[in-house]
Amino acid sequence: MNLVHVFSHLTECEVVLDPEALESFRRDESHLLQPPPLAMVRPRSPGALWSLVALARSEGFGLVPRGAGTGKAGGCLSAGPSVVVDLGGWPGAIQVSRPDLCLSAPCSAWLRDVKGAAEAAGLFYPPDPNSWPLCAFGGSLATNAGGPNACKYGMTRHWVLSVDALLSDGEIHTLGIASVKANAGPNLAQLMVGSEGIFGLIVGATVRLIPQPVERLTLLLPVDRFEDLIGLPGDLCAAGFLPAAFEFFDPAVLAELRAHGPEEARRLPGEALALLEFDDRGCTEEPFMAGLLDVLGPLAAHLRMASDARQREDLWAVRRMTSAFLKERHPRKVSEDIVVPRSRLKEFFAGLEALKIAAVTYGHLGDGNLHVNLLAAGETEPAELEAQLMALFRLAVSLGGTLSGEHGIGLAKRSAFLELADPGQLALLRSLKAALDPDGIFNPGKVI
Repeated sequence: MNLVHVFSHLTECEVVLDPEALESFRRDESHLLQPPPLAMVRPRSPGALWSLVALARSEGFGLVPRGAGTGKAGGCLSAGPSVVVDLGGWPGAIQVSRPDLCLSAPCSAWLRDVKGAAEAAGLFYPPDPNSWPLCAFGGSLATNAGGPNACKYGMTRHWVLSVDALLSDGEIHTLGIASVKANAGPNLAQLMVGSEGIFGLIVGATVRLIPQPVERLTLLLPVDRFEDLIGLPGDLCAAGFLPAAFEFFDPAVLAELRAHGPEEARRLPGEALALLEFDDRGCTEEPFMAGLLDVLGPLAAHLRMASDARQREDLWAVRRMTSAFLKERHPRKVSEDIVVPRSRLKEFFAGLEALKIAAVTYGHLGDGNLHVNLLAAGETEPAELEAQLMALFRLAVSLGGTLSGEHGIGLAKRSAFLELADPGQLALLRSLKAALDPDGIFNPGKVI
């Protein structure tokens, strides 16, 4: 294939064919390293996308969407002859409608700017994946991003009203409307959210907003025994307390942070540690605290409260740097994001101990989304590592959970997903793929 000739007729876009420049598209934030794409294209108009779809169909290559490249499942990497469609320069502006309590933005907008625009209007867009300062809005939609706030507010899909998507006819279609009530048939916008680009490419969306919380209570909860922490999310929910976030560090992660982390991390107390945040109206008042302390009981002995916004940010800074810190310390580690129901967390940790997999865990204890890190993955034989990961996934699934809470399937978990998923579910997904993408050009080789 003469690539220069193939792409010479594309207009309103930038085309990169230089092999050295394409090297950066072999990686995302997963542990994978894939072959470089045939090319990278940055389209700037609907017409450019229409031409690109026609070209992909005629030449037989795939179209792999890419935003900021912060995904952790290899979803934006090439699997076979593919062209990376870099949507980082897609045109459009963020627009907030206060009367409609919604916000519209192009896929190229930074998620931090989307959240900032909502905040500037006195409103709140909750999704907050750990990479929110660095990731693209479109990527957060395509992967159904989560984050600490999902404990109370749910995943990205809970906030999506409509999606603008490039489909197989080469046209951009708006699926859904800018309103919370739309019942004219199945919700096709939700089909696109979390689909990782296998049905089409998301180029923009409208999401709903809520009023900005006016109070926040941020608590650091050290415990002397890790097992005392594990049952707390269920106890809080049973007592009527739903944290906006409930994050945790197990003893092994704390040991790493204390030994090698920044100064503020080295002072973290306890054998294990939780970071809780509430944003209910009245959460900073005495009746709320009294009820909370009743639930915590003896665990409240070492409870610390952030006294101001700066202390709150300092606490969250340590939590948000944990992933990058572990990656710097263990560059070849593998981080998984399994989920188990809150009521079965104790069973999961007992099962993990029984598997004798050397792992450290932290993350979103409040919704059962645990980041299980295999720090020695780089020194582990591939077959043994694969067996460890499958044992971890099977454990989560056996407890009514799943193998991914927020990172998605992509390439990294495709084999495990195909083995563990309900065959009927896979057949349905493949039927949808065939109907929406009959030529198989959208993100081939991913998920299914």
